[in-house]
Amino acid sequence: MRKSAIAMAAAIVAGSLIAGPASAELDRMNLKVVGTWGNLSNWKVNEGPFWQKTMPEVSGGKITADAVPQTEVGIKGFEVMRMLKIGVFDVAHGVVGYIAGEDPIVEGVDLSGVIQNWDDARASMEAYRPIIAERFEKTYGAKLLALYPFPSQLFWCKGDVNSAADLAGKKTRVYTTSMGDFVEGMKGVSVTIAFAEVLPALEKGVVDCGVTGSMPAYQAKWWQVATNAYLMKLGYTATFGAINLGTWNRMNDETKAFVEAQMKEFESLAWKNNIAEDGMGVICNTGVGGDCTQGQAATMKKVEPSAEDDAVRKKVLEDVVLKRWAERCGAECVKAWNETIGKIAGVQAPAPK
Repeated sequence: MRKSAIAMAAAIVAGSLIAGPASAELDRMNLKVVGTWGNLSNWKVNEGPFWQKTMPEVSGGKITADAVPQTEVGIKGFEVMRMLKIGVFDVAHGVVGYIAGEDPIVEGVDLSGVIQNWDDARASMEAYRPIIAERFEKTYGAKLLALYPFPSQLFWCKGDVNSAADLAGKKTRVYTTSMGDFVEGMKGVSVTIAFAEVLPALEKGVVDCGVTGSMPAYQAKWWQVATNAYLMKLGYTATFGAINLGTWNRMNDETKAFVEAQMKEFESLAWKNNIAEDGMGVICNTGVGGDCTQGQAATMKKVEPSAEDDAVRKKVLEDVVLKRWAERCGAECVKAWNETIGKIAGVQAPAPK
């Protein structure tokens, strides 16, 4: 782990210690925890250090964890909540978009092309939190403990992509339904591929572009093949921390309150760390704008969307992404979204036909 990552991990420990000494009334328990991808910062800097070091320390050794990233146990993103539900894990961290195919209501927190800045990203996740919490409890028998992001989701392409028009005809890796809708609205071809398989897919020409976060693209070495960083934002990838309700209900009240307080601190620091990493991810992939703190900077071409490109984004969002999602989700779902995220983003989903 490089110095910057170590410093951020230390910040998590320091921040969580603010919560004070562990209560003598805490339950003693060892939790089975699965995190996100082991080669990316959300695990290396946020989730891993929190469960492996912070929680045991601040609980006085009463709450420990066998915590591993999903890549270590060989499961896919869409399998995480299913395994949490049946009790394979006590706690799971995962990307909302990977489970959204089973629940379009949950999908609403991260519709592609909606959120364009960090303030709106945080406000929208907070506004939608009660809806996700309710769905997690009903669908997966889980309690939502945290919502946090990945860095900006952007286009990383092999070959010249210098405008929205250049995405037409391009085969683009996506990982959510609305992301596929967005690519198709751009007259491109959406291809669903697991994160670990994107680099070889770019090498072999299976896809021309891939969508992922700024720092994840660097850490996964997409720059070895991709040449253009087209910085049109599709979102910030809502990521969750949730606990199996059976595990939760076995905790006494003091332990529940303690875990919730620690997860709130974790969530706050995860936001800070990902915001800090976002710009650095672009620098590390392109070598433009500063010095890469994570290693040798790559030399991808940095392409900022024009005003015309942004107008195209808005049109695709309204004419394709929101319309298709409204049909999947239904009238009540659309109403709840319009009253929360829609108000924050200044856009309204249409009533389904």
